[in-house]
Amino acid sequence: MKLPFAQIDAFADRPFTGNPAAVIPLDAWLDDAVLQAIAEENNLSETAFIVRDASAAADYELRWFTPAVEVALCGHATLASGHHVLSADPALNRVSFRTRSAGILLVERESDGYAMALPAYPPAPATIPGLLEALGVSGGETLHHPNGYDLTVLDSAAAVLGLRPDFRALAALGNTLNIVTAPGTQTDVVSRVFAPAAGIDEDPVTGSAHSVLTPYWTARLGRERFTAFQASRRGGKVDCELAQDRVILRGRCVTVIEGTFLL
Repeated sequence: MKLPFAQIDAFADRPFTGNPAAVIPLDAWLDDAVLQAIAEENNLSETAFIVRDASAAADYELRWFTPAVEVALCGHATLASGHHVLSADPALNRVSFRTRSAGILLVERESDGYAMALPAYPPAPATIPGLLEALGVSGGETLHHPNGYDLTVLDSAAAVLGLRPDFRALAALGNTLNIVTAPGTQTDVVSRVFAPAAGIDEDPVTGSAHSVLTPYWTARLGRERFTAFQASRRGGKVDCELAQDRVILRGRCVTVIEGTFLL
């Protein structure tokens, strides 16, 4: 079996930045074990699979797999999937994806990039035993969203950049996305994101994390739009806006590999 394959750097304006995602269009869904094996073979933070939506509720169905698990929401691989579809047809201005857990997600052209609509996940203050110790920090505000997101707020960008987490300890806390954030220097907000229980020690640029960061920071900053930088080794900028119960994330994509996956 031959499957078309693209590797796309999302939230990137040049190759080797942002977060790489594989996008594989399918004629029909393969067995879940095969999808997971393909994602493990790709060894990227996410592999996105898209199938034309027979229900007509959206243009495509969309699922995402890390090398270890299927996830309920992935922003950067959604942006990459939108780029893959829209760059193939200049007549299209937007594409919709029906997902199994996050509803219908939209990607549309905007200026020289894309705007993507994800659900907003406002976090609430919570005590999370062991989290600060696993992150290696002595203090910080901790919040949680029940969809599997922990948010730690530190005082400075330097504290975020200097983090050296204990990944085994983080993984032992459960399969949650661990987001750490602070006021930025070059952008309004800086963050880093860790997901060792999902097979990703540090994620380069995480769209779904900004579903949590956006409602938190818009409330704290007192405005509906701000700029963010996820300070991984690759790094990526995200323009964030809160629109009622949706988060609008803006960014660019670069296709770096096109080919065929052979089964």
